[in-house]
Amino acid sequence: MNFIPNKKNALLFLLMITGHFLFAQIDKNATKETKALYENLKTISKKHILFGHQHALEYGHGWSNEENRSDVKSVTGSHPAVIGIDFSGFSGHPKEEIEKTTAILKKNVIATYERGGITTVSWHFMNPASSDSFYWKDSTSVAAMKLIKEGGSHHEQYKEILKTIADFAHSVKAKDGTLAPMIFRPFHEFDGDWFWWGKSHTSREDFIAVWQFTVSYLRDTLGVHNFIYAFSPDARFNSENEYLERYPGDNYADMLGMDDYGDFGRDGKYNIEAAVKKLRIISDLAIKKKKLAALTETGLESIPDKIWWTETLLKVLKSEHLQLTYVLVWRNDTTSATHFYAPFPGQLSVPDFMKFYNDPFTLFENDFKQIYSKKFSLK
Repeated sequence: MNFIPNKKNALLFLLMITGHFLFAQIDKNATKETKALYENLKTISKKHILFGHQHALEYGHGWSNEENRSDVKSVTGSHPAVIGIDFSGFSGHPKEEIEKTTAILKKNVIATYERGGITTVSWHFMNPASSDSFYWKDSTSVAAMKLIKEGGSHHEQYKEILKTIADFAHSVKAKDGTLAPMIFRPFHEFDGDWFWWGKSHTSREDFIAVWQFTVSYLRDTLGVHNFIYAFSPDARFNSENEYLERYPGDNYADMLGMDDYGDFGRDGKYNIEAAVKKLRIISDLAIKKKKLAALTETGLESIPDKIWWTETLLKVLKSEHLQLTYVLVWRNDTTSATHFYAPFPGQLSVPDFMKFYNDPFTLFENDFKQIYSKKFSLK
């Protein structure tokens, strides 16, 4: 895949070297590498899209914790461009377990950064008030968003949890001393009811208050300057106003995302038209607000459709000149025979996935270099 300079790229380069960025981040003190990533992601979204896979380095179909391995690499020869990790193990667990989880994630984030890949972080946050799960359980769960906001009974506890996240963000230093940037995506799928921070369990005002505090506390108090903040509901919206119903404001989000499984074949239901419509909304909003946009989660469990990659996913992504930075499919479980979202050697969708991989529109880790600098280019 070749990078062909054009007038638009030349203009962007000129703006970058003079310090006049077209797409301002919400963190004015972001590290040089984080600022470069932000700008390069926007450039990529105009002609390409990055492919991502959740937990790709931690484990895969039938294996776990093997050096420099991913199922996607086993199939294509390249890791995904975007590697998903999760902060779910950072609270609500025994200290030893938290330390073990942190060490594994730190190693993988640094390795991804040094290879030139990108890390995105979801947060399946254990309920701090009931400590039972990140899922909502009618019998035991507590509506905790109102408790962790400023003035709430669990606010100080929440600040301690955020400090754990900040400590991790400060720890992911490469050999050259620079910090690995990460796309941080808290409180995802908030428009559903399955998580304790979901729409039925918290008011709009409390949700926005917690989101704004989270960003401000990490950025302004704890000094985290290597995060790009992503806002990503599930696909339960049909208009710009519905999408923005719990939006925390332009000063508190860098990326507009969406998680969408339902339109991509879940339960045998395909609705490409609906998927494109929703992605058009977030793409247009991102352009208007000078933000990034992404399909932050999707996939088809077990991939029983052998041409799903090109005939469903790629068709959607190429529609209507959408400007999306990345698409991420969910994880491949280690032990389950059916819970996987990316192909592994021998899986029936491998031939089609190779077509997806070889399409000039899609980018994997081996397709670009220096994404954390002004010298970014495609190979």
